[in-house]
Amino acid sequence: MRPRPEPPAPGATSVIAYVAVGANLGDARATVAQALADLDRLPRTRVVARSSLYRSAPFEASGPDFINAVAALDTALDAFALLGELQRLEQAAGRERPYRNAPRTLDLDLLRHGEQVLDTPALTLPHPRMAERAFVLRPLAEIAPALVTPQQLARVAGQPIERLPSSD
Repeated sequence: MRPRPEPPAPGATSVIAYVAVGANLGDARATVAQALADLDRLPRTRVVARSSLYRSAPFEASGPDFINAVAALDTALDAFALLGELQRLEQAAGRERPYRNAPRTLDLDLLRHGEQVLDTPALTLPHPRMAERAFVLRPLAEIAPALVTPQQLARVAGQPIERLPSSD
């Protein structure tokens, strides 16, 4: 386990980024909890909010139910550096990509990075499909209600999702 790095220095340029966390292989609940802890250890980054855990049926995917959450990060990493760190955490958790939407040991999606808008082959911000997914919108609305509209929630209301009781 790496030591806790320093948070962004006072006066350093930082933004609030939102990351969707999900898993549906192995002990998915433990994997998501570990990923949330690992996000708080990223360089020049700290977790400032995290949603409850949610159980959701696979969306456009197969396999067991997913455990999902969303974390808000105060980060001085730029969007591409943060994406690289997220992919490193996925790889460390055994993430494989044998085919599109394959079951996952860990899935970390960068949803937003401040107000940045990007459309590159490596990264699109805001995440282009987040408004289509209850497993993103429900936890995001819990920690950042101003980012999710009632109309968006209504559009995904038919997708099965359940907020899990806290294990604290």
